[in-house]
Order: sequence, then C-alpha cells, then structure tokens
Amino acid sequence: MTGPVVQARGLCKSYGGRRVVDGIDLEVRRGECFGLLGPNGAGKTTTLRMLLGMSRPEGGALTVLGYRVPAQARRMRARIGVVPQVDNLDPDFSVTENLYTYGSYFGLPRPALDARIPGLLEFAALVQRAGARIEALSGGMKRRLTLARALVNDPDLLILDEPTTGLDPQARQIIWQRLRQLLGEGRTLILTTHYMEEAERLCDRLAIMDRGRILAEGSPAELVRAHIEPQVVEVHGPELERWLAGHRERLGCRVESVGETAFCYMDDPSGLIESLREQPGVRFLHRPANLEDVFLKLTGRDLRD
Repeated sequence: MTGPVVQARGLCKSYGGRRVVDGIDLEVRRGECFGLLGPNGAGKTTTLRMLLGMSRPEGGALTVLGYRVPAQARRMRARIGVVPQVDNLDPDFSVTENLYTYGSYFGLPRPALDARIPGLLEFAALVQRAGARIEALSGGMKRRLTLARALVNDPDLLILDEPTTGLDPQARQIIWQRLRQLLGEGRTLILTTHYMEEAERLCDRLAIMDRGRILAEGSPAELVRAHIEPQVVEVHGPELERWLAGHRERLGCRVESVGETAFCYMDDPSGLIESLREQPGVRFLHRPANLEDVFLKLTGRDLRD
C-alpha cells in the first residue's frame, strides 16, 4: 500500500450522551512508532477500538492499511497485531501451544507455524520456556509472550496498549529493545503509555489527547520546544513556603506549586541556582524540560480516576 497506514478525519464517538472522541484527525506513517498519550478518560482506548473496527464511529472517515473501517475491518484485522493492556494468555496451554492456537485463528497452516514459531520464541527470549505453563511465567515473560503472539501473523501494523505497565525496570528495558528491533525491521507501531520516558525513547511522533480531543502533535523534541520552557528547577524542603513567599515576585519565571515542590520553568536558571545554593532548608534539582512537563502543562495536574 501507499500513503498513511492510518488516516482518520473528524473521528467521533459518544457514550451515554457524552462525546468521548470529539472530531479528531490522526495520521500514522509507515515505519514509525506513533504514540497516543492522555490521562485516564482522555479517549485513547475508544480511539484504538475504532481503529481496530471493534467500535463503530459516529462520524468521520477512517482507513487503516488502506481498508475502510469499519466496512472492511475484518480484512484489516488479519494484517494487524495487538498487544492488549492486560495479558489474556490461555492458562491451559503452554507457551508454544498459545502461539499455535493464536496462529490458527488467522487460518495459518501448521507448516507455516512450524517455521515461524521458533523465531518468535527466540525473539521473546522464551526458547528455554517453550513447554512451560503460563502460570509458571514471570510478569515480564508473559508480556514478551503476548508481544510474540501479536507477531504470529506477521502483521503490517502493531498496536500496543500500555505494553510495559506493571513491569520492573529490567523487564521494561527488554520490551523496549524488542520494540526497537521491530521498528528497525520497518514495522509500524501505535503505542499508548502512561510512561513519558517510554514515549520519549520509542515514539517518532505522538499526539496528546484529553477530553476526546487532540491537544498537540509532533515529535517529543518538537513538543518540548513548542510548549515548555527549556529548563526546570524543582525546589522542595521544609523552608519551601517561606522561600516562595520571599522570592515569588522576583523569580521572573513560571512557577507551579504541587504539594511540597515548586517547579520553576525558565530559559536561564543560573541566577536562581546561585541563589538556592545559599538557602538553608531548601533543596533543588536542575534538569532540562521533558515530555512529562509538556503533558502536565497541557492536561493539568489533577488526579484522574
């Protein structure tokens, strides 16, 4: 196919009289990792369900892999791999049996699966656990198996819904390595995640959603340059309130107070850092701005349940 892998124009969906996806436009290019970020209730999952043809849009136009969705969704899904947010491996089967069973859903003949599954086990670093039952696997192993299972039909597009949630740092790093390997092979990925570091490391481009709308779109670096000051000084400590009371008017920068921490966003923090070094009872951390700063500025810091 030529053109975008995913193209959505004016996509809409409502539940219970509330518009949860509100006329969004999306374009995912071949060979890129595209991130879809947003707080809980932003509309990410509903958007993914429409992309997969599992939920019918109320308005707009949508094509995935050149197929009109939902009209041609069945044919489209044969060329897509999905890593769901929660592992749904079959506990009655072994690691290898899970792969064979899932491959049969795509109508793949046994000889084709015989040729493909050893490579998937190697990709998932599960060769030594091929005969193990699912309950004997660690969380990281289950996640790698779910990723390998999503590749059993050799998909053109892989959709990953929070693929590393709940994993320890070592397991997360392994998943990241495997996803970079897939990108190196030219595959197209769509990723949702609550880990901003994950999005910065993996995504070529991303969109930040909230309340059913796209707030910003671009590469992680472009979003940081466009929406946030380049330097951040985080100030905290028992004397924070007294320090803020005496310095807020003179700081000359944007300050956000969150609990016991003040975030000072600025272009040149050298003067502030020099002053803070002389303040007893106040500690600080100086760092460059990142995607999480952009995300919180655009979507707010209020807790979403």
